[in-house]
Amino acid sequence: MNITPLDPLTFPLTGSHLIEASAGTGKTFTITMLYVRLILGHQGEFAFSGGALTPPDILVVTFTEAATKELRDRIRTRLTEAARIFRADPTTAQPLNDADPLQQLLTEYLPAEWPVCARKLELAAEWMDEAAISTIHGWCNRMLREHAFDSQSLFTQELETDQTELRAEVVRDYWRIFFYSLALEEIAQINGYWKSPVALEKAVNPLLDYVDQLPDLSATDPSTIISTSQKNKHDLLTRLKQPWSTWADELQVLLDTAGAAGQIDGRKLRADWYTSWLNKLRDWASDPAIDSVDIGKGWERLTSEGIAEAWKKGTPSHHPAFNAILVLKETLDNLPDPGIELLSHAARWINEKFDTIRKHRAQIGFNDLLTGLEAALTGPYGEQLAQVIRQQFPVALIDEFQDTDPVQYRIFERIYEISGNRNDCALILIGDPKQAIYAFRGADIHTYLKARRAVAGRRYTLDTNFRSTQAMVNAVNHCFAYVENQVDSRGAFLFKTGDDNPVPFLEVKANGRKDTFQITGKILPAMLLAVSAQHTELSKTDYIEQMSALCATRIVDWLNGGESEKIGFIGQDIPFRAIRPGDMAILVNNGNEAASIRQALLQRGVRSVYLSDKDTVYATPQAAETQRWLAACAEPDNDRLLRAALSTTSLGFTLAELDSLNTDEAAWEARVIQFKGYRELWQKQGVLPMLRRILIDFKCGDRLLALKMNLNGQSGERILTDLLHLAEILQQASFALEGEHALIRFLAEQIAVPEGETDSKKLRLESDSDLVKVVTIHKSKGLEYPLVFLPFICATRPIKNSDIPLKWHDDQGTLKISLSANPEIIVRADLERLREDVRKLYVALTRACYLTWLGLAPIKNESSAIGHLFGLKTIPAEQYLDALQSFIQEHPDFCVADKPDSNLEQYVAETRSAPPGEACRPLRAVRENWRISSYSALRVDGSVPSTRMAQEDTPQAENLLEEEQLERSSLSLQPVSEQLAGVTIHRFFKGAEAGIFLHELMEWVANTGFTSVSSDETNLRATIERRCKMRHWETWVAPLVDWTKRMLTTPLPFGPTKIHLNSLTVVKAEMEFWVEASNVDLTLLDAAVIKQTLANRPRPHLTQSELNGMLKGFMDLVFQYDGRYYVADYKSNWLGATDQDYTAAAMDEVIRANRYDLQYVIYLFALHRLLKSRLPDYDYEQHVGGAACLFVRGIDAPTAGVHFERPPGALMDTLDELFAGKTAGSACAL
Repeated sequence: MNITPLDPLTFPLTGSHLIEASAGTGKTFTITMLYVRLILGHQGEFAFSGGALTPPDILVVTFTEAATKELRDRIRTRLTEAARIFRADPTTAQPLNDADPLQQLLTEYLPAEWPVCARKLELAAEWMDEAAISTIHGWCNRMLREHAFDSQSLFTQELETDQTELRAEVVRDYWRIFFYSLALEEIAQINGYWKSPVALEKAVNPLLDYVDQLPDLSATDPSTIISTSQKNKHDLLTRLKQPWSTWADELQVLLDTAGAAGQIDGRKLRADWYTSWLNKLRDWASDPAIDSVDIGKGWERLTSEGIAEAWKKGTPSHHPAFNAILVLKETLDNLPDPGIELLSHAARWINEKFDTIRKHRAQIGFNDLLTGLEAALTGPYGEQLAQVIRQQFPVALIDEFQDTDPVQYRIFERIYEISGNRNDCALILIGDPKQAIYAFRGADIHTYLKARRAVAGRRYTLDTNFRSTQAMVNAVNHCFAYVENQVDSRGAFLFKTGDDNPVPFLEVKANGRKDTFQITGKILPAMLLAVSAQHTELSKTDYIEQMSALCATRIVDWLNGGESEKIGFIGQDIPFRAIRPGDMAILVNNGNEAASIRQALLQRGVRSVYLSDKDTVYATPQAAETQRWLAACAEPDNDRLLRAALSTTSLGFTLAELDSLNTDEAAWEARVIQFKGYRELWQKQGVLPMLRRILIDFKCGDRLLALKMNLNGQSGERILTDLLHLAEILQQASFALEGEHALIRFLAEQIAVPEGETDSKKLRLESDSDLVKVVTIHKSKGLEYPLVFLPFICATRPIKNSDIPLKWHDDQGTLKISLSANPEIIVRADLERLREDVRKLYVALTRACYLTWLGLAPIKNESSAIGHLFGLKTIPAEQYLDALQSFIQEHPDFCVADKPDSNLEQYVAETRSAPPGEACRPLRAVRENWRISSYSALRVDGSVPSTRMAQEDTPQAENLLEEEQLERSSLSLQPVSEQLAGVTIHRFFKGAEAGIFLHELMEWVANTGFTSVSSDETNLRATIERRCKMRHWETWVAPLVDWTKRMLTTPLPFGPTKIHLNSLTVVKAEMEFWVEASNVDLTLLDAAVIKQTLANRPRPHLTQSELNGMLKGFMDLVFQYDGRYYVADYKSNWLGATDQDYTAAAMDEVIRANRYDLQYVIYLFALHRLLKSRLPDYDYEQHVGGAACLFVRGIDAPTAGVHFERPPGALMDTLDELFAGKTAGSACAL
């Protein structure tokens, strides 16, 4: 077989090699050891020819984000461990475990070299965040970006993770373009295949990855396809029917004559039977409108063989119809049908249109990353690109290579020339064909086998299992060796042909474990087979129901035994540990099986968690409930909507409580007021705070956490998790939507079509506590569990005619697809299904450390993988148990329970109140008090601290914080008094919401262009009208338009300079800045600002003493005018009811009270730093114009609402020293 046992210290690090690692044999451990050798530049016969490498040089590719994180952590840990070992004092170093390869590796270096080796390893461990460890898609994306010229890819492409909506849009386009114009008869035929675009999309989606194998019908259209098919069908039927009118009459006479002569056995062919059959054939043949005919058993009886069987004596009369009847049936079953061609036409058109739109939008999907890199490698610059990548990553380790596909293989073949075995690079493929179970994702085991042949003579294996007990390993070995070693067998994995077996089962050795699973001191066999007590063939539904009960009963029995300290884990020098729910994993095939076993567990008081849920949160009942809540909050005066919201089960009202609201007007009014409060909270703070307030007010948390299971089979914990999840994603969606009703429509659309590809939609794990784990076999791959239950291992789904497209591989290993089924294709496709089921079974059987429990029963139409391994496929139900015993052959690691019983005994968990653990102790010195601060977060004497949680780093967040501080200080959230004359800016709303509105409006004006907005009143009015409608401020549209125009055209006094905003061309709105603050003494900073601004007039002092970290912020407006740069900050403060209230003194007082002077000095300082770094001849006196506070409500005042100041340059010098952490110079002179 030419496969070599692997030694991690002598494995060649140059050329292309394949490592086949059976389950639990230390694959990741091996990868980490090879990584250590590459980092050290391990010398010798098997060294890498390029010397020592660094983490960015070593490409490690795997297939999931979780796997990349685990590999990165494991490699970092191994590097750190190796560095610690090489740091040991040679004179006092203690020998390591001889089984650890690091011990031998250490001895291969002189003690004088150890410190250098340790340093290499330490640097590599610290460098791991930049290590080239990635998923295949992430790596391809990186290569296309980094080598855009060589790959001829766009510099700016958007990776779209969820393309379902675009695909649905293209399908709707196809439906409109090709189906709307069809004749009624053609539409009726289309309706027989797909009743809507959604149905067409569902049929097309599985074909989009294989359109190249579909017939090219681009030159035609659905109408032509249908008419051509109808004509072919009509012509064929005309030819078929032509002889049958005559033949039916002739057969009638022939059979009547024979019957009268007593030549026909009336028990097998009665006159009324054949008369009915012949009448149907006669009607079919004479009526052009009838396409098909069904004569039931006549299809068999009216054949030559059927007539001969019914003939009592003599030779049966011969008639050509007896031979033609079989041809007729087969032909009628396969009449020309346009369905396949219509589907092919749709798939090709939709795929082409989909690609065209994405290219126009510069969008790519995950698959495009792979195909794009492959195309680049085979393009005109392919050889150059391959060489560049090879130089960038001279060594590549490809993990889980059994899950590769042809595109991925061709990428690595092109770069590293696998079959050529180059000596200037290394490609190490790591995989296990026995665990290739992801064909539904495009993985192709035949591609793996192609690579296996390419590295012939360079294959290595890991042959020792470190996961499971000796008994568990022996049991798994027996399961597969039983059929592998049988004469005339196709091997355990069904790939064997003659002496060639590309996927053999090789028994592994066991390293063993030091403890065992015991019941009352007795070690159980490693594999328990629970066989149905009925000993009759079960339907799949009955099997799942029965095994759910049996499995749940066994789990409860063991858990209760654990509570009484009778069942658990113990070993030599290892104390007894009682079994807990978290020790158990139930492996299932799909969500239906998971739901069945979880409900059975819940009925017995056992909580579980499903770790493979792919459903979306929009498909849950909680999504519909949330929609009702939102509708009621948006329109609390609508009785119908409010009653619908209150009647949702999550709010917990009883029928009596709901009924009382019909008669108790005060109680009803209280609910209306309550939901009006929710609407106000929604408008001010967002949908997330509002939904959380509903959950708190109605005590949903306490009530749901106490709920074991509702009528839908959901636990209260599941319900609460879904509600919180919905609140979060609705808050995120609200950022892109305007108004409450837009968000309600968004939720309704998601509920209507809940499918999607984004992780944000998927159900979240409701708990990570000590629960029984329910997980699909696919998801369990790579994991291990103490005890594993396989209650539905006999359940399977054979390939059916309707499983379009049918997929199989030809004799050369090339993937083929078919849109039509014939017996030969069905057999080949089902063989591939069974092969993958066997590999999936291998994964399931190798997850357990101590014990695996299997639920077995004779199933109708048995075609399972377990039936193949155990020899149960053709065994009658009454012989099922005997066949099992024959398979076991008195093997000591198997046990059959032939009469298991189920019950509803409850799991009674003892309440354990564990004492509080010892507080964690830091392993390194605590960092200094470093934080990110802004002006809005600086506290002054008498200020009210903000209760708002940390905001995003956005100008909107900073403006909101500032406006809320102003709002609290003004103690008013109401509109200005209605008694003020005229609709002016002085009557506009006060408070945070109004202030944010004005800030955002001026930001839009600046970004659009002051000059452009000033000359385009239509655009200005439309923008203000849209923004006002969101807040129900429609009456303020005209006043705000006039106010904005005056803001743009009024001359603003910036000292001696008059500036019109609509004359500015160099402007920047909401300019963000970050300034390093090294232990800034805020007392000195405050004193410097007070002394150098506002004529040294008194004002509140800062309360903080020090600022260390970063100071960040957003300047409302920075602009250049006449060669100087200015900073302006909008202030929405209400100083009085008239223009005369906006005097210089009044503004001065407000500025000092709120310390706006500190704000604009900080902004000027940030501008000063920016200009100093950008202008080569920068001079503060020449280039900085100053800072202004624009009190926007005072635009018509004599002052124009402008407070302007230009602090001296000496203050900027002082701040430079203070922010550098200095206290000398001008800072100390204060």
